[in-house]
Amino acid sequence: MKDQLKHFLLFAVLTICCTATAVAQATVKGMVVDAGTNEPLIGATVAVQGTTQGAITDVNGGFTLKLAKKGVTIVFTYLGYKEKTVTIGKDGKVDLGTILMESDAQMLQDVVITSSVAIARKTPVAVSSVSMDFIEEKLGTQEFPEILKSTPGVHANKEGGGYGDSEIYMRGFGNENIAVMVNGVPMNDMEWGGIYWSNWAGLTDVTRTMQTQRGLGASKVSAPSVGGTINIVTRGLDSEKGGTLAYSMGNDGMNKILFSVSTGVSKSGWAMTLLGARTWGNGYVQGTDFEGYNYFLNISKRINDAHQLSLTAFGAPQTHYQRNGALTIADWKMTEEVYGIKNYKYNSSYGFDNEGRRRTSEYNSYHKPQISLNHQWQIDEKSSLSTVAYVSIGRGYGYSGQGNEYYGYSYQDWRGANYGVLQTRFRNPDGTFDYGAIEDINAESEYGSMLAMSLSKNYHNWYGLLSTYTTKFGDYFDFYGGIDFRYYKGTHTNEISDLYGGQYFMDSTRADVSAENNVAAANPMWKYEKLGVGDVVYRDYDGHVLQEGTFFQTEFNKGRLSAFVAGSLSNTTYWRYDRLFYDKAHAKSDKVSFIGFTAKGGANYNITDNHNVFFNLGYISRAPKFSYGAFMQAVNSHVINKDAKNEKVLSFELGYGFRNSWLSANVNAYWTKWLDKAMTKSGELGDQNRTEFFMNMTGVNALHRGVELDAKITPLKWLEITGMFSLGDWKWDSNATGYAYNNNGAPLTSDGQIASGIGASDHVSASINLKGVRVGGSAQTTAALGATFKIGKSIRVGADWTYYGRNYAYYSFSGSNLQLGKEVSIAEPWKVPSASQFDMNASYRFKLGKLDAILSGNVNNLFDYQYISKAYNPRSAEVSSNTIYCYYAFGRTYSLRLKVNF
Repeated sequence: MKDQLKHFLLFAVLTICCTATAVAQATVKGMVVDAGTNEPLIGATVAVQGTTQGAITDVNGGFTLKLAKKGVTIVFTYLGYKEKTVTIGKDGKVDLGTILMESDAQMLQDVVITSSVAIARKTPVAVSSVSMDFIEEKLGTQEFPEILKSTPGVHANKEGGGYGDSEIYMRGFGNENIAVMVNGVPMNDMEWGGIYWSNWAGLTDVTRTMQTQRGLGASKVSAPSVGGTINIVTRGLDSEKGGTLAYSMGNDGMNKILFSVSTGVSKSGWAMTLLGARTWGNGYVQGTDFEGYNYFLNISKRINDAHQLSLTAFGAPQTHYQRNGALTIADWKMTEEVYGIKNYKYNSSYGFDNEGRRRTSEYNSYHKPQISLNHQWQIDEKSSLSTVAYVSIGRGYGYSGQGNEYYGYSYQDWRGANYGVLQTRFRNPDGTFDYGAIEDINAESEYGSMLAMSLSKNYHNWYGLLSTYTTKFGDYFDFYGGIDFRYYKGTHTNEISDLYGGQYFMDSTRADVSAENNVAAANPMWKYEKLGVGDVVYRDYDGHVLQEGTFFQTEFNKGRLSAFVAGSLSNTTYWRYDRLFYDKAHAKSDKVSFIGFTAKGGANYNITDNHNVFFNLGYISRAPKFSYGAFMQAVNSHVINKDAKNEKVLSFELGYGFRNSWLSANVNAYWTKWLDKAMTKSGELGDQNRTEFFMNMTGVNALHRGVELDAKITPLKWLEITGMFSLGDWKWDSNATGYAYNNNGAPLTSDGQIASGIGASDHVSASINLKGVRVGGSAQTTAALGATFKIGKSIRVGADWTYYGRNYAYYSFSGSNLQLGKEVSIAEPWKVPSASQFDMNASYRFKLGKLDAILSGNVNNLFDYQYISKAYNPRSAEVSSNTIYCYYAFGRTYSLRLKVNF
């Protein structure tokens, strides 16, 4: 703590000594709106004529611009609107009020971005937006998804608690069913559909606005999501000239340094924004040290009134230790009483070897930069074409423990906890994991290492092209149409990184090469190759995904009525190339393709200037994911799942909104039916050997419905109150049917033996009765209440309360009751106790020499309330608070930040 204070004070002193920029002489503010609809214009350019000074409007159309001198002309520009100018007098502070802009497309902006952003009282979807200032004010030590926790229908948690390991749910749908877009470019993994937020932790530093569209949303891509869409708009051409320096410190050794610089738009039309940051710390959870970097570069060129180019590159390389060991409530209490690890910070995989060196089985290192080139072409006053070509190159790995199963060891021995049970085989009296004991076993073994560590490498190359044509027909119709092409190659290899004292390792999961199937033969261990560090183990394959798509949307806007119809068509093709389980002649699998489509529509009607109503409905048919559904088992099998079918989603939503000078409120109700969801589920047979298996299930249905309310009240100039309430009812709505396989992909018979082949008469199926079972992982009742107090012109203080209720555990197979070939029922998921927490933030704006500075602080979970954030049903028939296993939310955390603008 003392070192952090020294760093903080040193940074402040150096900043004061380097002061050299003149103070702004005037401040101008206002709001830019559409003259016809009175709706705010997001991202409009506000520039000082004849200079490089400027600003952009936020999600409410508002702006604040600091001028270097008085008596200037302000120029307002926005795509599709006539340019407007306002002359500022000699007053030091000017409130321009509402700036009305009339339609007449002349200037350029980013069509890809704006076409993916919903407009209040016009786009008929449930939408919430946050600005850059809001993120800076509220984020503190939270993960990026947690900034959305006060949004209706959204639930975020920190999972195991490692840096960037958080996850987000929207209307009960997880990461893999929430589309994340940055500047109009899709970011979700093309094999399993999810997002690893650790790869994008740095986005908080470059986000201009972030908008969530719950449900079907308004984003124009060929394969939309189910739960919702997160649109992130980064800084760009219209950034104001200047820069920032910032230093943050927080709990558990957290430090962050950041700089950014922007040139503004030059007279020749060039603009550049550059940002860099480094974050490091010990982590709230025991032994979760982390280090992350963040960089962002945007170079834009306004060629002329018709053409604009923009090159954007950003990435966030990081390394961090993890925790993958949820425990039962009893074991969590034991770690406090016996091991002395308070506040549920215990990490069951934290430990050392015989020489006292730090070791772990949970570690991640990854870098996933994205580079995009965007071309904007204003064809004429009615038409434009926006095209973005992008590439993402991911490189990194996570630790993956391997075991020689032939001699009774497995990957589970590396786990600090397994399905809630604390692993005691390698446990020191102080609670640390005894990696030295593994070294002893390997050193004494006559058959090489019984346990070895490997790097689970996940490399990918992703290339895409997204092009959107926009035009206007007559006075009332707008048309958007485009193409969406994506190609992805993911290479998945495990390489031995540490033999832990042994001489070699033999992979007991390695199968004989076979052209027919990849079922492992029961060979004696002497037939297996002796492997060393750098050799491949467990898996070595490429997953290929090719998606071609097209989409369109037609909008009608006249008076108080706005309506749209939209559709898309896509073709998704999967294939594999396996270097480990197949010879060269059979390394490439057959290709399997799925045609998907969407159809959606909706309308918004502004009853008066204060009241509006909207509805939307849609139908989605999308390809099952590569990682589950398309192939029987993605790790080591080319066998295509012949039962795979498109997932279907039918959704309907109604909404009402009200706004006046001091209140804005929205309420909406939704109904979403998910049909033919493809999924896999692992489990254990109730036999003596506790045989592990997985099931490739089809025909799984779910029903998600609910009501959402949000409001913002400004009763006084110095007080702003926000609130939301969300009530969901999310249940599985059918039985799941599938076939059973062992961990090597071999089909199983009813007694757990290997069947004679895929589709053979002795290959057994089972049915799981899921109907009526609650969907787990996300609170189905959430609420939030917040207040921001403006004390004078310099001080802001905020307090936020968030509530989580009706959160259910993930269901599990009941091991002792599961019988293949029969229908079994799933125990009702355990209901997590309701919980809430208070957060506080404060900021103080002041002059640091001649520079503008802001000192801000955050305290999350102010009262250090310990509550369960995520739980899992046990693998036993008994489901209670004594048998479930879980993670707890973080206790009190804090951060302090100094930011200086120049």
